[in-house]
Amino acid sequence: MTTATKSTTLRHKAIGKYAEAFAGLTEDNLEVLVAMASDDIVFTDPFNRIEGRAGFRHVFTHMYETCDDPRFEITDLAHGKDASYIRWRMTARLKSWPRMALDFTGMTEVHANHQGQITAHYDHWDSASQLLAKIPYIGAIIRPILRQFVLPNSP
Repeated sequence: MTTATKSTTLRHKAIGKYAEAFAGLTEDNLEVLVAMASDDIVFTDPFNRIEGRAGFRHVFTHMYETCDDPRFEITDLAHGKDASYIRWRMTARLKSWPRMALDFTGMTEVHANHQGQITAHYDHWDSASQLLAKIPYIGAIIRPILRQFVLPNSP
């Protein structure tokens, strides 16, 4: 096995374990996920851009502070040449609006270094239709804008 192949295999295994950690993530085992991150990890989602392990941890402590029972279901995992892709579904309830159920689907682009540490976590999900359009008042503004992009019925 070549050095490049060993490195790729190590990265893929590390990302597989990372996906498993997400699937089983709880407030009590958050440190398992954080330990997989490199010191200089970059995390992005539609609302944040965070650098460093402490900031990465804060993303999830904030999630537990603001959400009841957040859960991640991993629905697919694919490996590309330079990155891997985790497809997921996240469910939770907002503590501030308990009647509002969160149910998002998205994809995370994940990068790992040659030591198997996660160096980048880029979340891609549609915050407009999956979140903002469902919020009272804001949704009344967002929904008509989103409808402008819907194709008319086919003939």
